[in-house]
Amino acid sequence: MDAKRAKTGVVRATTTAPVNIAVIKYWGKRDTKLLLPINSSLSGTLDQEQLHARTTVAASSSFEADEIWLNGKQEDISNQRLQNVLGAVRALAAKKDPEHPLKDAHIKIASVNNFPTAAGLASSAAGYACLVAALAELFGVQDQELTAIARVGSGSACRSLMGGFVRWEKGTRDDGADSLASQVVPESHWPDMQVLILVVNAGKKGVSSTSGMQSTVKTSALINHRAEVVVPQRMKDIEKAIQDRDFQTFGRITMQDSNQFHATCLDTYPPIFYMNDVSRQIVQILTQYNDAAGEIRAAYTYDAGPNCVIYCLKQHVQEILSLVCHYFPSSESEFVRGRSTTASDYSSTVDAAVREKISGPTTADGVKYILHTGIGPGPKTLTNEDAFLIAEDGSVKQQA
Repeated sequence: MDAKRAKTGVVRATTTAPVNIAVIKYWGKRDTKLLLPINSSLSGTLDQEQLHARTTVAASSSFEADEIWLNGKQEDISNQRLQNVLGAVRALAAKKDPEHPLKDAHIKIASVNNFPTAAGLASSAAGYACLVAALAELFGVQDQELTAIARVGSGSACRSLMGGFVRWEKGTRDDGADSLASQVVPESHWPDMQVLILVVNAGKKGVSSTSGMQSTVKTSALINHRAEVVVPQRMKDIEKAIQDRDFQTFGRITMQDSNQFHATCLDTYPPIFYMNDVSRQIVQILTQYNDAAGEIRAAYTYDAGPNCVIYCLKQHVQEILSLVCHYFPSSESEFVRGRSTTASDYSSTVDAAVREKISGPTTADGVKYILHTGIGPGPKTLTNEDAFLIAEDGSVKQQA
């Protein structure tokens, strides 16, 4: 067991885990308990330097009960998905070692995100992947079954257990044993790939992904055709594009799949509107930009929220940022965050001939801020005491 044992008998482990952003979307479940999807999906794992969850788990026979603290606030530990994850990790540990030293210990969990929760930025995926990675470290288990365990917490969490580009196979078995995630390529495969997240609204979305999926599966006439006919071919095509570093094919499929996902949301009754007016304005501007450039330079995708994620190559980052800063001016001092510096660096980098072909109104503060990141690795184990959210005596540390 690699977890950190204190003199008090408390055993602790701390990990971070990344956000992932799907380019082939997961939408709809064939089993709502096991979170088995109706279609396979594929995502890029984002660099943890800009976006991550951090979780400390601690175990001790002296703890009176399991507890969980999220972003400094104690929450209800009885959440069924959370209980499913805890039970599955304990069962896996017992299978490896029936006399596991932590088999009767209660667990304390403390977790924080360095990004907005429930805003369509895959916070639940990062959170559950982080929890599973930390529990695996605590119990000393490493197994491909961990992706299935993460899946029962939050479907797309299984994709955050690996870096680079990751596929999640829908599987066919009723027990979900073949619905697992696997790495397509590591984060080092396509070093020029960059990601820009345009945060339009960091608040909680109006319709949760869970209820949205259920409504779509029940009422959309398009969803089965998407799952059975469209997605399988797209998975093959985009995997090849990633392997070949073919951004034109990658970008086209990414945008087409985003469009179709939101079309199924509109085909749901009553319709679900995750994108707003600013979201659609961004699509219009980026479409015109790609047309004016004569190639795809900015590939947009939207999850279940209004925030735009742009996949692009390194050589076009400044031009795209300049475009966004022009059409969505902001007085925010940290408008561009992460790998880039300030918006003023991008005030004059769009070619005049390209900008002349782009039309549309400017919307001040339509984009709240931009996160500039890239493709990164999977979960990381931390050992520095400052990183732990639970102290050696088992108490939850105060969060600043």
